[in-house]
Amino acid sequence: MGLSTRFTELLGVRHPIVLAPMGGSAGGALAAAVSRGGGLGMLGSANGDPEWLARELPLIAEAAGKPWGIGFLTWQIDADAIERVLEHRPRAVMLSFGDPRPFAERIRAADTVLIIQVTDLEEARQAVDLGADVIVAQGTESGGHGARQGRSTLPFVPVVVDLAAPVPVLAAGGIADGRGVAAALALGAAGALVGTRFQATTEALVDPSTAKAIVEGHGEDTERNRVLDIARGSRWPSKYTARSLGHRYLDRWRGREAELAADPRARQDYQQDMEQGEIPALPMWAGEAVDLITDLPSAADLVATMAAQAEDALNRAGRL
Repeated sequence: MGLSTRFTELLGVRHPIVLAPMGGSAGGALAAAVSRGGGLGMLGSANGDPEWLARELPLIAEAAGKPWGIGFLTWQIDADAIERVLEHRPRAVMLSFGDPRPFAERIRAADTVLIIQVTDLEEARQAVDLGADVIVAQGTESGGHGARQGRSTLPFVPVVVDLAAPVPVLAAGGIADGRGVAAALALGAAGALVGTRFQATTEALVDPSTAKAIVEGHGEDTERNRVLDIARGSRWPSKYTARSLGHRYLDRWRGREAELAADPRARQDYQQDMEQGEIPALPMWAGEAVDLITDLPSAADLVATMAAQAEDALNRAGRL
């Protein structure tokens, strides 16, 4: 039957479950599987690299006409990246981490649903002013990048829901099963954006060692930091840190970020260790809900399972 919300009605999907457009793991096969399962699959295009898009966009055809979308790191793209993607007529485009103003009007003019992810109330107000069709409220439990001085999902989501009404809000951060989806709906959200859980699926573009680490990991094994961005020479804005599983460079440089940034030899060592296979090519991004991830299912099956769990949780709550 599915859980009908303002989000599912707007996007034409069966379940209020959205694949986070994770750069490096949310490719065409994963997005297609989520859409086939009744959620909204989102490609993680990051910087809009043309070669990556040329490889991954054809795979979204496996969604057999289901709605799909694509997400960008706003600080890393230009107008050309938006134009390339709009040619493929995605149902939605999501902008995260940076100023969405240069791109918002063009996306909406293409009759494409504009989704803006926010990490604080200032960003939420800006998203409302820009006419976002959907707003994602990301809490600090999330894996990968998020606000250095953000709020947890539980208190942050309802504040954004109230601020943005009647714009539908998706909750993000620390959601890895249907109970989390039900909790998001109880907070007033119209759905949930899910990241780490979908990294541990058969379709995700992750190294097998990363999927294994997620399945075996625990929430206390995750840590939000800037060390790994600095060590690998990433240009991520300093206001956004990233939650990852343990890493030997994190252990070596924790609390010494300024020293690391000033040490070119340390960054060269990181690249050399990566090239020699001694450390993973990408840090193992993972959120606090990683304890709930114990298997590697198909993403399509996972969407159906999460939706059934959410319905059951909400029915149980209604009987209290």
